[in-house]
Amino acid sequence: MITFEREPDSYKHWKVEIKNNKATLFLDVSEKDGIKPGYDLKLNSYDLGVDIELNDIVQRIRFEHPEVKVVVITSSQEKNFSAGANIYMLGQSEHTWKVNFCKFTNETRNGFEDSSESGSIKFIAAVNGICAGGGYEVALACDEILLIDDRSSTVSLPEVPLLGVLPGTGGVTRLIDKRKVRKDLADIFCTNADGVRGKKAVDWKLVDFIAPPSKFNDLIEDRVSEMTKKVKLRDGKEGIKLNKLNRSITNEGINYDFLKAKINREDRIANIHIMGPNSNDVLNLDEILKKGSDWWPLKFARELEDLILLLRTNELEVGVLTITSEGSADDILGVTSLLEDNKDVWFMNEIIGLLRRTLSRLDLSSRSIFTIIDNDSCFSGLLAELLFVADRTYMLNNSMSPDGLKGPFITLSNINFSSLEMVNGLSRLATRFNNDESKLSTLRNIVGESLNAERAFEEELITVIPDDLDWNDEIRLSVEERTSFSPDALTGLEANLRFPGKETCETKIFGRLTAWQNWIFNRPNAVSEEGALKLFGTGSRAKFDNKRV
Repeated sequence: MITFEREPDSYKHWKVEIKNNKATLFLDVSEKDGIKPGYDLKLNSYDLGVDIELNDIVQRIRFEHPEVKVVVITSSQEKNFSAGANIYMLGQSEHTWKVNFCKFTNETRNGFEDSSESGSIKFIAAVNGICAGGGYEVALACDEILLIDDRSSTVSLPEVPLLGVLPGTGGVTRLIDKRKVRKDLADIFCTNADGVRGKKAVDWKLVDFIAPPSKFNDLIEDRVSEMTKKVKLRDGKEGIKLNKLNRSITNEGINYDFLKAKINREDRIANIHIMGPNSNDVLNLDEILKKGSDWWPLKFARELEDLILLLRTNELEVGVLTITSEGSADDILGVTSLLEDNKDVWFMNEIIGLLRRTLSRLDLSSRSIFTIIDNDSCFSGLLAELLFVADRTYMLNNSMSPDGLKGPFITLSNINFSSLEMVNGLSRLATRFNNDESKLSTLRNIVGESLNAERAFEEELITVIPDDLDWNDEIRLSVEERTSFSPDALTGLEANLRFPGKETCETKIFGRLTAWQNWIFNRPNAVSEEGALKLFGTGSRAKFDNKRV
C-alpha cells in the first residue's frame, strides 16, 4: 500500500536547512530509492515518493516553523537542478498510476501558490543547473524563478519533442496564464528540447532574475529579503509539532481518531464517517495553541487529507464516497467561529489553508460523492462544506414523524462564503448558484439559523429530502444506480458539473490540461511499444500515427 505520511528522519531525497526566516530545500534525489522498483532516479528526476516528501516538508514548515516566511527550492547536485519526472517510471507505469501521479504533483504545486496568496509562505526557485520538464514546473509554481547564468544552465519543457506528451503538472498553463509568456514564444519554447538560458530566459519571461555563479547566492539573499516584506501572516513565536496520525488500516477500512472509512469493495463504495468536535475543542486561543495538532479542526483536516490520498491511490475501483457525520452542531459551530474570529492569527490561517486545500482534493477526486444527513449529523459550519462538495445531498425529513422529531438540522456560517474557496476561486456556495449575488445575499441573511430538511430544501441547499419510510431505499437505489454507470463517463460528467462558470489557472490545469494529458497517455504515439515515451533513451525513433484528431 502506498502511504503519504512521512517523518523528517525518513526523507531520502530532500535536505532541509532553516535559518531565521528562510527555509532552503535542497533536492538531492537518491537514485536507488524509487517508490516502486524498476527504474533509477538519475539527474535529480523524481517520482511520487519525491513529491510526497516535498509535500510533507512544506506542510511541516507551515506549522512547525512559523518564523519561516520564504522557502527557497534549489539543488545539491552540481549543474543539475532537476530533470523532471522520471521518464522510465512513466514509461513502465500503468495509466492510472501516471494520472494519479500527475494529480498529486499538481496539488503540491498548487499548494505553493495557495500559501503565497493567503498571507503565508512565499516560494523562490533558485535554479542552479539544468531544469527540465517537471523540474521547471516546480519552479513555475514558485513566486519567483532565479537562474544561475553560467552558460550551461537552462530551463525547458521538452515533453512534446522528446516524449510525445504534454508537461503534466501545469507547465503550459502557468507559462502563459501565470507568467504571461507570449504564445508564439511559448510555442518555440515547448517544441525546443534544448531549452533557454541566460538573458533570453529573462527577456522571454521564463525566469525573473539571473546572476553569474559568483553572485548567485547574493541574488538569492536579496530576493528573500524583498519577498519577506510581502508575507503578512507568519509571525508566530513557537511552532506546532505535527504529531503522527493515529491511523489503522484493515481489510474492511481505514480508521482515525475523527474519521472512519468503511470500504465495500464488492459494491465499490466507501463510507466516510466523521466524528465532530466536542465542547473540549471550544477553547480560547492560548489553550488552542497548547493543544496544537490535537485540536479538532487541524487533526480532522490532516486525517481527511490522508484518507483521500489513500483511497485515491490504493482503492481504484471504489467509485462512490458516501459521507456521514455525528456530533453536536453547537460544538462544530463553536470551533468554526474560533477559526473565523482569529483568521489573522498565523496558526488559524494555516489551518484554514489546510482545510481549503484538503476539501479541494475532494472536489478534484474522480469519485462520486453523496453526503447523507440523518438525525445524528452535524453538517454545520465548516462541515457544511461537505454538503456542497457533494454531487448530491440527502437529508432526512422528519416533518411528519409520529415521534415529533424536528431535526436533523444544518447551519451556515460565514466560512461557507469565504476562506475555503475551490480552485476556481469561488466558494462552493457561489459555485453552486453560479455566483448569483442575489441568492448569496439571501443565504447570508440566514447564517446561524438551524434549517430543517424542508427549509434547507426550500433554500436549495439539499438535493433530496426523503421521509423515514423512503429513507433507506432512496439512498440504496441511488448508490446502486451510480455504481452501475461507466466510471470514465462519470469522471468526465463530474469534472464538468463541479466547476461551472469562470476558469482559473488551476481549473485549466485540472480540467483542460489533465483531460488532454489523460487522452495523450492512452494514445499509441506516446505509450505503445513504438511510442515516444516507451522508446526514450533507446536510440530508436518513435513511429507516429500521423492522423490529426
